[in-house]
Amino acid sequence: AFFVGPGNRLGEAIPIHDAHKHIFGMVLMNDWSARDIQKWEYVPLGPFLGKSFGTTISPWVVTMEALQPFVLPNPIQDPKPLPYLCDDQPYTFDINLFVSIKGEGMSKPATICSSNFKHMYWTMKQQLAHHTINGCNLRPGDLLASGTISGPDPENFGSMLEMSWKGTKSIDLGNGQSRKFLQDGDEVIITGYCQGHGYRVGFGECSGKVLSAKLI
Repeated sequence: AFFVGPGNRLGEAIPIHDAHKHIFGMVLMNDWSARDIQKWEYVPLGPFLGKSFGTTISPWVVTMEALQPFVLPNPIQDPKPLPYLCDDQPYTFDINLFVSIKGEGMSKPATICSSNFKHMYWTMKQQLAHHTINGCNLRPGDLLASGTISGPDPENFGSMLEMSWKGTKSIDLGNGQSRKFLQDGDEVIITGYCQGHGYRVGFGECSGKVLSAKLI
């Protein structure tokens, strides 16, 4: 996810070549999905309340200046986007990402996913330009999530719905523990870093624990 720096006026679209001037920095983000609600909503409406009940972010906002040494060429997009989203300036980043689960009774977390931000199809500049193309305004401090970051292989899948193949496969956590979806008491831990020569740029842990629901 990324934080907006300078905003724009209502009705003003931000052109793709200026979009980087409006992006301050990045954090790790978990936009928790309520599986049962989402399953009911997403055909034919699409996820709505199932995606709006909880959000967790990491403690550090890493500035884009700190991430510049890890910039990569933009992904090849086919079909080619509309002209207002076309951009030749590299704005994809080599950020290693990991997701772990620590269930109740587990002595240590089990890593279930290793991915990389470079697998994003749309760059942050494209997302911001598209967000404002209809005149929507942005304010300093607004938080925009990138979306699920899944790589090409099963160990790179970015959601448990993908990893469990819609609940038909179990995810091994070790020591006899497995999951198809999260359970009460599970702690989800997302970590990420950029690896330099002899140093790392990290975000801190993005962690949260699933508590049992209280009936009202």
